[in-house]
Amino acid sequence: MATASDAVRRGTVLPVDAARWAMWTFVIVNAVIVETLFFSAGSGKNGVLTVAKFFGLHAALLMAFQLLLVARLPWLDRRIGMDRLTVWHRWLGFTLLWTILTHATLVILGYATLDDTSMGKTFVALSGVPASLLGMLAAAVIVVIAAISTRPLRRRLRYEVWHGLHLLLYVALGLSFVHQLQETTTFTSSAFAEAYWWLLWLFAFGALLTGRVVMPLWRNFYHRFRVTAVVPESDDVVSVYVTGRHLDELPARAGQFCIWRFPGHHHWWLANPFSLSAAPGPQGLRLTAKAVGSTSAGLRNVPVGSRAFVEGPYGAFTSLHRSRPGTLLIAGGVGITPVRAMLEEETTGDVVVLYRVRSEADAVLLNEVRDLVELRGGRLHLLTGRTGEGHTPPFGPDSLHRLVPDITERDVYVCGPPAMTAAVLSGLRDLRVPARQVHAEKFGLA
Repeated sequence: MATASDAVRRGTVLPVDAARWAMWTFVIVNAVIVETLFFSAGSGKNGVLTVAKFFGLHAALLMAFQLLLVARLPWLDRRIGMDRLTVWHRWLGFTLLWTILTHATLVILGYATLDDTSMGKTFVALSGVPASLLGMLAAAVIVVIAAISTRPLRRRLRYEVWHGLHLLLYVALGLSFVHQLQETTTFTSSAFAEAYWWLLWLFAFGALLTGRVVMPLWRNFYHRFRVTAVVPESDDVVSVYVTGRHLDELPARAGQFCIWRFPGHHHWWLANPFSLSAAPGPQGLRLTAKAVGSTSAGLRNVPVGSRAFVEGPYGAFTSLHRSRPGTLLIAGGVGITPVRAMLEEETTGDVVVLYRVRSEADAVLLNEVRDLVELRGGRLHLLTGRTGEGHTPPFGPDSLHRLVPDITERDVYVCGPPAMTAAVLSGLRDLRVPARQVHAEKFGLA
C-alpha cells in the first residue's frame, strides 16, 4: 500500500482554512494598498473622472487576482481544489466585467462633461488616443468572453471552442497592462505606486507562466511519461497505465487527477481530466475512464509505448484534509476511481465505502475495491437500482444514517455525478455532519 504521512488532525487549522486565510490576507493587503494609492494620487480633472480612476485601479487589481486563481499554483490547488478556484475565477470575472464597463462609461462621461460635448463624440475622440484605444480593445475582448461564458451560450459550444476563445482573455490582460502603463496618473503617480504595480503584475504573470507553462513542460521533460499498457475493464471502460523516470519525485497523492494528452493519437488541444485510479508511486500512474466522449472513447486505441503529456497532479480530494479517525468514501459510477486509489493508502481508522451503480455489472473496478476494503478491514455497501418514485433515496439522511450510524464522526469523501453529489451533500447537511469533515470535488477543466 502507498503511505500517507499526514496524521489525522484534531483541533488544528485544516489546510483548506489556512489557504483561505492566506488568500484573504493577500486580497485585503492589496486592496488597502490600492485604496491608499487612489487617495494619495489626488483627484482627477473633475469628480466623474476621479470616480472613474477609482474603478480603473480596482479593475487592474481584479485582473491580477484573476491570473492567480487560474495559475494552478500547487500550494493553493492541493488545499482548495481547482473546482473551487475555477468557480471563484468565474464570479470574479463577471465582477471584473462590470467594473471595467463602469470605468469606461465614467471616463467617457467625465470627458464629455469636461468638454461640454456628447458622449458619442467623446468616444470617437478618445479612440484616437493610443492609451484609451488599448483600454477600449481590452474591454471589448472581456465583454465577448463574458458573453460566451454565460450558461446559455457556454452549453452550445464545444469545450475546445470555448477554451480557445477564452484564451483571448490573456490578450485583454496584456492590452490592459499597456493601457495602465501609459496612464501616468495611476501607474507612475509615485515611485511607490510604480514599484507596486510592476511587482504585482510580474508576480501575477510569473505565477501564471510558471504554473501553466513552465512546470508542465519541465515535468514532462524530466519524467518522460509513456504508455505501458491499455487494459479494457468493460465494454465502455478502459484503464491506461503510464510510467516514466523518477516517478518517486512526482508530488502526486491518491485522490488527485491529472490532465492527460496523448500526442500522435489525438490533437494536442484535446485533453481530459482523469483521476488517478491507483495510488501513484515509482511503479507508475493509472487512469481509468468511461467512454463518454470522442477523446475518452478513443483511449482503448492509444498505442502502447507512445508518449503521454501529463499536467498535474491537481486537486484537494486527498487525505491531506482528514480531521477524524474514521472515513466514509462515497462514489457513484466511474467516480470510484479516486476512491479506489485512496483505499491503497496506509491510514489510521476504519473505512466504509458506499458505491452507487445501476447494477453490479456497471460497477467499475469492483473486485479491486472489494479486495482493498477487505485488506483494510472495512465495509463495502454496493447500492444498486434506480432512483425514482417508489424507491427510497439511497443518499437521504435516513439511508445514510442506517448504513453508517456514526457518520457524524467520520470524514466523508464524495465523488460522482453532479446529481448524486448534490443528493449526498444535502443528506449530510440534514444529518448535521460538520462541513470541515465533508470533502467533495468536481473533476473538470471549466
